Amino acid sequence: MTTVGFIGSGHIGSTVARLAVAAGYDVVVSNSRGPETLADLVAELGPHARAATAADAAEAGELVVLSVPYKAFRSLPTEQLAGKVVLDTNNFYPARDGAVPELSDGTVTHTEFEQRTLRTARLVKVFNNIFYAHLASLARPAGAPDRSALPVAADDDEAKKTAAAFLDAIGYDTVDAGSLADSWRQEPGQPAYGPPYGSFDDPKGTPAGVDKVRAALEAATR
Repeated sequence: MTTVGFIGSGHIGSTVARLAVAAGYDVVVSNSRGPETLADLVAELGPHARAATAADAAEAGELVVLSVPYKAFRSLPTEQLAGKVVLDTNNFYPARDGAVPELSDGTVTHTEFEQRTLRTARLVKVFNNIFYAHLASLARPAGAPDRSALPVAADDDEAKKTAAAFLDAIGYDTVDAGSLADSWRQEPGQPAYGPPYGSFDDPKGTPAGVDKVRAALEAATR
Protein backbone atom coordinates (compact mmCIF):
# COMPACT_ATOMS: atom_id res chain seq x y z
CA MET A 1 0.00 0.00 0.00
CA THR A 2 1.18 3.51 -0.79
CA THR A 3 2.88 5.48 1.97
CA VAL A 4 1.64 9.04 2.39
CA GLY A 5 3.97 11.63 3.88
CA PHE A 6 2.58 14.62 5.74
CA ILE A 7 4.36 17.94 6.06
CA GLY A 8 2.18 19.63 8.64
CA SER A 9 -0.15 17.82 11.01
CA GLY A 10 -2.60 20.51 12.02
CA HIS A 11 -6.37 20.35 11.52
CA ILE A 12 -6.35 19.49 7.80
CA GLY A 13 -3.17 17.41 7.82
CA SER A 14 -4.23 15.25 10.75
CA THR A 15 -7.74 14.83 9.32
CA VAL A 16 -6.39 13.61 5.98
CA ALA A 17 -4.01 11.31 7.87
CA ARG A 18 -6.95 9.76 9.75
CA LEU A 19 -8.87 9.24 6.52
CA ALA A 20 -5.78 7.75 4.87
CA VAL A 21 -5.13 5.25 7.66
CA ALA A 22 -8.81 4.26 7.64
CA ALA A 23 -8.44 3.58 3.90
CA GLY A 24 -5.43 1.33 4.48
CA TYR A 25 -2.53 3.67 3.76
CA ASP A 26 0.66 3.91 5.80
CA VAL A 27 1.39 7.46 6.91
CA VAL A 28 4.46 9.37 8.06
CA VAL A 29 3.51 12.57 9.87
CA SER A 30 5.61 15.62 10.68
CA ASN A 31 5.32 19.14 11.99
CA SER A 32 7.58 22.12 12.70
CA ARG A 33 8.06 21.20 16.38
CA GLY A 34 9.62 17.77 15.98
CA PRO A 35 8.52 14.11 15.86
CA GLU A 36 8.32 13.75 19.64
CA THR A 37 5.42 16.22 19.75
CA LEU A 38 3.31 13.91 17.56
CA ALA A 39 3.24 10.94 19.94
CA ASP A 40 -0.47 11.34 20.72
CA LEU A 41 -1.46 11.57 17.05
CA VAL A 42 0.66 8.54 16.13
CA ALA A 43 -0.85 6.57 19.02
CA GLU A 44 -4.33 7.48 17.78
CA LEU A 45 -3.53 6.54 14.19
CA GLY A 46 -2.09 3.18 15.18
CA PRO A 47 0.53 0.84 13.75
CA HIS A 48 0.31 2.21 10.22
CA ALA A 49 1.64 5.60 11.36
CA ARG A 50 4.96 7.00 12.51
CA ALA A 51 6.36 10.46 13.15
CA ALA A 52 9.41 11.94 11.45
CA THR A 53 11.00 15.21 10.42
CA ALA A 54 9.50 17.06 7.46
CA ALA A 55 12.41 15.98 5.26
CA ASP A 56 12.02 12.34 6.28
CA ALA A 57 8.24 12.45 5.74
CA ALA A 58 8.80 13.90 2.26
CA GLU A 59 11.40 11.23 1.51
CA ALA A 60 9.20 8.37 2.77
CA GLY A 61 6.00 9.43 1.03
CA GLU A 62 5.18 8.15 -2.41
CA LEU A 63 2.47 10.81 -2.15
CA VAL A 64 2.94 13.89 0.06
CA VAL A 65 0.31 16.08 1.71
CA LEU A 66 1.51 19.64 2.29
CA SER A 67 -0.43 21.44 5.01
CA VAL A 68 1.57 24.29 6.54
CA PRO A 69 1.02 28.06 6.82
CA TYR A 70 1.61 29.56 3.39
CA LYS A 71 4.51 31.68 4.61
CA ALA A 72 6.44 28.49 5.43
CA PHE A 73 6.61 27.14 1.87
CA ARG A 74 10.05 28.65 1.20
CA SER A 75 11.56 26.44 3.91
CA LEU A 76 10.14 23.15 2.63
CA PRO A 77 12.45 20.18 1.85
CA THR A 78 12.57 20.83 -1.89
CA GLU A 79 15.15 18.14 -2.60
CA GLN A 80 13.06 15.39 -0.96
CA LEU A 81 9.92 16.57 -2.75
CA ALA A 82 11.52 16.53 -6.20
CA GLY A 83 9.39 14.64 -8.72
CA LYS A 84 6.74 13.67 -6.19
CA VAL A 85 3.00 14.31 -6.30
CA VAL A 86 2.36 16.91 -3.60
CA LEU A 87 -1.20 17.60 -2.46
CA ASP A 88 -1.17 21.26 -1.53
CA THR A 89 -3.80 22.24 1.05
CA ASN A 90 -2.34 25.68 1.72
CA ASN A 91 -4.15 29.02 1.55
CA PHE A 92 -2.57 32.46 1.52
CA TYR A 93 -3.98 34.77 4.20
CA PRO A 94 -2.20 38.16 4.10
CA ALA A 95 -3.08 38.97 7.72
CA ARG A 96 -1.33 35.78 8.85
CA ASP A 97 1.32 35.26 6.19
CA GLY A 98 2.40 38.83 5.51
CA ALA A 99 2.72 40.61 2.19
CA VAL A 100 3.96 38.68 -0.84
CA PRO A 101 4.60 41.28 -3.57
CA GLU A 102 4.52 38.68 -6.32
CA LEU A 103 0.87 37.92 -5.46
CA SER A 104 -0.33 41.50 -5.15
CA ASP A 105 -1.33 42.00 -8.77
CA GLY A 106 -3.05 38.64 -9.21
CA THR A 107 -0.96 37.60 -12.21
CA VAL A 108 -0.09 34.27 -10.54
CA THR A 109 -2.13 32.14 -8.16
CA HIS A 110 -0.91 31.21 -4.71
CA THR A 111 -0.15 27.69 -5.86
CA GLU A 112 1.61 28.74 -9.07
CA PHE A 113 3.97 30.80 -6.93
CA GLU A 114 4.61 27.83 -4.65
CA GLN A 115 5.30 25.67 -7.70
CA ARG A 116 8.13 28.00 -8.72
CA THR A 117 9.84 27.41 -5.38
CA LEU A 118 9.19 23.66 -5.26
CA ARG A 119 10.49 23.31 -8.83
CA THR A 120 10.02 19.69 -9.96
CA ALA A 121 7.48 18.70 -7.30
CA ARG A 122 4.19 17.86 -9.03
CA LEU A 123 1.86 20.19 -7.17
CA VAL A 124 -1.89 19.52 -6.93
CA LYS A 125 -4.23 22.02 -5.24
CA VAL A 126 -6.77 20.15 -3.10
CA PHE A 127 -8.31 20.12 0.41
CA ASN A 128 -7.86 23.90 0.71
CA ASN A 129 -11.54 24.78 0.28
CA ILE A 130 -13.17 22.62 2.95
CA PHE A 131 -13.43 23.03 6.73
CA TYR A 132 -11.50 20.27 8.48
CA ALA A 133 -14.55 19.11 10.49
CA HIS A 134 -16.55 18.78 7.28
CA LEU A 135 -13.67 16.92 5.64
CA ALA A 136 -13.77 14.40 8.47
CA SER A 137 -17.54 13.96 8.56
CA LEU A 138 -18.49 13.99 4.86
CA ALA A 139 -16.33 11.10 3.63
CA ARG A 140 -18.49 8.39 2.03
CA PRO A 141 -17.88 5.09 0.21
CA ALA A 142 -17.79 5.07 -3.57
CA GLY A 143 -21.30 5.07 -5.00
CA ALA A 144 -22.96 6.58 -1.95
CA PRO A 145 -25.77 8.92 -3.06
CA ASP A 146 -24.62 11.63 -0.65
CA ARG A 147 -20.93 11.48 -1.54
CA SER A 148 -19.20 14.85 -1.67
CA ALA A 149 -16.62 16.08 -4.16
CA LEU A 150 -13.50 18.20 -3.89
CA PRO A 151 -11.95 20.40 -6.59
CA VAL A 152 -8.50 19.43 -7.85
CA ALA A 153 -6.26 21.76 -9.86
CA ALA A 154 -2.87 20.83 -11.35
CA ASP A 155 -0.66 21.31 -14.39
CA ASP A 156 0.35 17.63 -14.44
CA ASP A 157 -2.44 15.34 -15.65
CA GLU A 158 -0.89 12.21 -14.15
CA ALA A 159 -0.50 13.94 -10.80
CA LYS A 160 -4.16 14.94 -11.01
CA LYS A 161 -5.13 11.31 -11.64
CA THR A 162 -3.05 10.22 -8.64
CA ALA A 163 -4.80 12.80 -6.47
CA ALA A 164 -8.23 11.68 -7.73
CA ALA A 165 -7.44 8.04 -6.91
CA PHE A 166 -6.39 9.04 -3.39
CA LEU A 167 -9.56 11.08 -2.90
CA ASP A 168 -11.67 8.17 -4.09
CA ALA A 169 -9.97 5.86 -1.60
CA ILE A 170 -10.57 8.19 1.36
CA GLY A 171 -14.20 8.91 0.49
CA TYR A 172 -14.50 11.74 -2.04
CA ASP A 173 -15.30 12.32 -5.69
CA THR A 174 -13.25 14.79 -7.74
CA VAL A 175 -14.11 17.86 -9.76
CA ASP A 176 -11.41 18.81 -12.26
CA ALA A 177 -10.76 22.48 -11.50
CA GLY A 178 -8.26 22.95 -14.31
CA SER A 179 -4.65 24.09 -14.11
CA LEU A 180 -2.78 25.79 -11.28
CA ALA A 181 -3.58 29.06 -13.05
CA ASP A 182 -7.27 28.21 -12.53
CA SER A 183 -6.85 27.36 -8.83
CA TRP A 184 -7.90 30.88 -7.78
CA ARG A 185 -11.46 29.60 -8.22
CA GLN A 186 -11.10 27.53 -5.03
CA GLU A 187 -9.17 30.11 -3.01
CA PRO A 188 -10.53 31.99 0.03
CA GLY A 189 -13.36 34.38 -0.77
CA GLN A 190 -14.67 32.37 -3.73
CA PRO A 191 -18.01 30.47 -3.76
CA ALA A 192 -16.26 27.07 -3.70
CA TYR A 193 -14.37 27.95 -0.52
CA GLY A 194 -16.48 26.64 2.37
CA PRO A 195 -20.16 27.23 1.51
CA PRO A 196 -20.82 24.13 -0.62
CA TYR A 197 -20.20 21.97 2.46
CA GLY A 198 -22.37 23.93 4.90
CA SER A 199 -21.87 26.34 7.76
CA PHE A 200 -18.72 26.29 9.88
CA ASP A 201 -21.10 26.27 12.87
CA ASP A 202 -22.27 22.79 11.92
CA PRO A 203 -19.40 20.31 12.32
CA LYS A 204 -21.27 17.61 10.38
CA GLY A 205 -21.55 19.73 7.26
CA THR A 206 -23.75 19.26 4.20
CA PRO A 207 -22.88 16.85 1.37
CA ALA A 208 -21.80 18.62 -1.81
CA GLY A 209 -21.74 16.49 -4.94
CA VAL A 210 -19.95 17.02 -8.22
CA ASP A 211 -22.62 19.29 -9.75
CA LYS A 212 -22.77 21.55 -6.71
CA VAL A 213 -19.01 21.96 -6.47
CA ARG A 214 -18.65 22.50 -10.23
CA ALA A 215 -21.33 25.21 -10.11
CA ALA A 216 -19.47 26.94 -7.26
CA LEU A 217 -16.24 26.94 -9.26
CA GLU A 218 -18.03 28.34 -12.30
CA ALA A 219 -19.51 31.14 -10.17
CA ALA A 220 -16.05 32.40 -9.14
CA THR A 221 -15.18 36.01 -9.97
CA ARG A 222 -12.08 38.17 -9.70
